Amino acid sequence: MKIMKILPKILLGFVLFILTLTNLAVAYIIFAPDNLPKPFYLLYAVPSQLTPSAPVESPTVPKPTPQIKITNLEPGQGLMVDTGSKIVNLVDPTGRKYLRVGVVLEFAPTDPAYFDLKTPEEKKAYIDNFNQEIEAKMPIINDTLITLFTSQTFDTVYTAEGKEALRAQIKDNLNKQLPEYQIIAVYFTEFVVQ
Repeated sequence: MKIMKILPKILLGFVLFILTLTNLAVAYIIFAPDNLPKPFYLLYAVPSQLTPSAPVESPTVPKPTPQIKITNLEPGQGLMVDTGSKIVNLVDPTGRKYLRVGVVLEFAPTDPAYFDLKTPEEKKAYIDNFNQEIEAKMPIINDTLITLFTSQTFDTVYTAEGKEALRAQIKDNLNKQLPEYQIIAVYFTEFVVQ
């Protein structure tokens, strides 16, 4: 009889202990810095420059025509698109090598008339329209980037030559995936291999 009175208390204590451990583990995964070891890392995909506050339509701004390719553009003359930070597992037998990388893509404007726009309002309207088009393509961009990153090994991305080769692969793969757009440069805003 005494066991029947004690058993529910033991079970309740065990359930509360398990619940407390689970909550502590979730809090650690969410709030602990990413440089600490975790069973898995969260990936936040919130592009900061792709969400315009309100769609701007202007009859004076020409709509981009994806068929026209602009050549002879130097890096720095295009339109920047931040794809956000990505954390992926590298190819590793132990599964413990990670890559945290932030990528900014520089696109050539799809319409040569972009360089003839005079007022800041016209340029802003063009850029907002371009960002809306690219935002619709973000699943393709993110999938291509993540697939490429997860196929890398620590040895291939650790060196400066490896990073340059990765830039070239990103540019080539995305230009193939998005033939109506032209990527002229790839920038790493963060690059951590651990």
